[in-house]
Amino acid sequence: MTKKILVADDEADILKAVSFRLSKAGYEIIIAEDGGSALEMAKSHKPDLILLDLRMPVKDGFEVCKEIKSDENLKDIPVIFLTASSGTKIEDSVEDHKADGFVLKPFDAAVLIEKIKSLIG
Repeated sequence: MTKKILVADDEADILKAVSFRLSKAGYEIIIAEDGGSALEMAKSHKPDLILLDLRMPVKDGFEVCKEIKSDENLKDIPVIFLTASSGTKIEDSVEDHKADGFVLKPFDAAVLIEKIKSLIG
């Protein structure tokens, strides 16, 4: 069965690049262009994994992750932050928000796919 990944980012180029790479790797892709839509899509589609940009309109990635991880029906879905931020601050944020990891932008497709495979196969 094909695994579903929700990709939430407000940058069209990032959405295209991530979607293309993950589709080629055999994943089904669901797209959200802001945090509010990401939360709605997570609830309605119950993806196997969620990739969240941290800086998005409506709700940022931190807010979306917090709501997902506090929702009884969604809390077990792995969340990976996509971010241009690096350093201990992002590592602390991952831990504080109960995310399952992060990938830095610009992303290396092999690193992203490896991180996803480690979480959902």
